[in-house]
Amino acid sequence: MNSGGLPETPLWFPYLSSKPARLLPPLALAYIGDAIFEVAVRQYVISRPNLRPHHLHVQSTKFVSAKAQATLLSLIESELTEAELDVVRQGRNAKSGSVPKNANVIDYRHATAFEALIGYLYYGGEQDRMIYLITYGLDLMVSGPKS
Repeated sequence: MNSGGLPETPLWFPYLSSKPARLLPPLALAYIGDAIFEVAVRQYVISRPNLRPHHLHVQSTKFVSAKAQATLLSLIESELTEAELDVVRQGRNAKSGSVPKNANVIDYRHATAFEALIGYLYYGGEQDRMIYLITYGLDLMVSGPKS
């Protein structure tokens, strides 16, 4: 982190946010978090064997829907720090204006909360933590909880 609270280098590109992650609006965090999670899911799906282009899309949509993201958030919630839970709360309570017709309000708010968390970790320079939470959640979604 530099003296302004911004990470020295972002994950992929040299375009830093205009403010430290903790000061960005939850919907701005969700905006970038959505894109980052989409890339993570695409990488995950491509890592699976024997998938053709159409199957890649079908498999990806199983993870990026509001319902799937809400489920993923519930699976990782016990792993979150107090600061991360605060970001989740702010993301969940953010007023986005509309809910897609293929999602219910509760799932959509939880999906926004999950995306805000990913955006917060990305812009906060916590890439290792972000990767851990995404892979942990995806692994639980695919294989179920470990006994």
